[in-house]
Amino acid sequence: MTDFSRTSRRQFLLTAGAAAASSILLKGCLGNPPNPGDLSPRAEALELTPATTPEVTTVRLGYIPIVESAPLIIAEEKGFFTRHGMTDVIIAKQASWGAARDNIEIGSEGGGIDGGQWQMPMPHLISEGLITKGNRKVPMLVLAQLNTQGNGIAIANKHLGKGIGLDLTGAKDYIASLKKEGTPFKAAYTFPKVNQDFWIRYWLAAGGIDPDEDLDLLAVPAAQTVANMRTGTMDGFSTGDPWPYRIVRDKIGFMAVLTSQIWPFHPEEYLAIRKDWIEKNPKATKAILKAVMEAQQWCDNPKNKEEMVRILALRKYFNVPTEFLRGPYTGTYKMGDAKPDIKDAKLGTLYWKDSRGSVSYPYQSHDLWFLTESVRWGFLPPAILNEADRIIGAVNGEKLWKEAAKELGIASADIPESTSRGPEKFFDGAEFNPENPKAYLDSLKIKKIKA
Repeated sequence: MTDFSRTSRRQFLLTAGAAAASSILLKGCLGNPPNPGDLSPRAEALELTPATTPEVTTVRLGYIPIVESAPLIIAEEKGFFTRHGMTDVIIAKQASWGAARDNIEIGSEGGGIDGGQWQMPMPHLISEGLITKGNRKVPMLVLAQLNTQGNGIAIANKHLGKGIGLDLTGAKDYIASLKKEGTPFKAAYTFPKVNQDFWIRYWLAAGGIDPDEDLDLLAVPAAQTVANMRTGTMDGFSTGDPWPYRIVRDKIGFMAVLTSQIWPFHPEEYLAIRKDWIEKNPKATKAILKAVMEAQQWCDNPKNKEEMVRILALRKYFNVPTEFLRGPYTGTYKMGDAKPDIKDAKLGTLYWKDSRGSVSYPYQSHDLWFLTESVRWGFLPPAILNEADRIIGAVNGEKLWKEAAKELGIASADIPESTSRGPEKFFDGAEFNPENPKAYLDSLKIKKIKA
């Protein structure tokens, strides 16, 4: 973390590496910490001008230890924040998404955070006061998409051979029978009404299974995934890598589907910061954005994958064996349940570019899908779509993204001209056209509203 100078950081890494190595011998602890000599050089600091010198040098950014957080961690570890004048960035691990929400409410001045990694549409819900204490509105700006893909749905081994895969139509009767017998299928996500809740709901509904009627869904923090699957208290889990991958490696369960199979190159998690902090510190905000953009490019460079894996695996970050991270970064997944292994980098976690273009750019059309899907499941009233332009316009920070990209010297071809990525297609044939979200809702058979 940034409480250390470069000299003391090196000493810290040496100490942490030695301590972790001792733990492996004494306790069988997870992780293979890198030695400082194994790391590539940190980025060199830029000579800043009055126009690029940040108003402050510190910010507290929260993260959850899943692959979505990698650009924040790498921006700190590889010196990209320091490079742009943000010399005192604090990357703060959050116990859960609920804790992150509580910490953004109180802000760093109250011991919380200024922003960080978020599932969607949490920044919109927090801005509107829909999931905060006392419905207090805490305006935020979504500044960049951190990644695409990197999520999956794992299923407990007791359901082997029941046809639970991408196409669930063959398993529909089996899952429905469990509820009739008084032992409903229990599946979890990490926070209600956001990404990982949406992924499992979409997948179930596409197979003819009503997620609100045919099984039990509940929220469980990502760090509890393995334990709950191991004890048999849970039948399925929708979460980010490395947890689904670890469930298979530990032979607790199998992979039913990757989210990259449900919606190729889908929007995943985002960098968002409190609006009051941004308004006070616009140059610092762009410095953070530039650092994250450089980190995203670094993460996508094949020659950096091994170093990235070793950094993320550290005890202070993910605290997992490095082999649990190598697969997701090469698109290599052992699926289990007689499914063929997947070996396709296009299905793995990506941070900067994919086959659709920019990963990092915060498309407003994706904001609209998250709001539309919220209406689909009754999380938000249909009338909210009449206010979609206002809500999205207040929260989306694409203007700052473009300014930061230009200051960074990003090629114009890599800066999207449109705020929309265009129509989105899903594995079951459904299509979301941001020009007509009602048509998307009309096309869906299982939903909680009449479009």
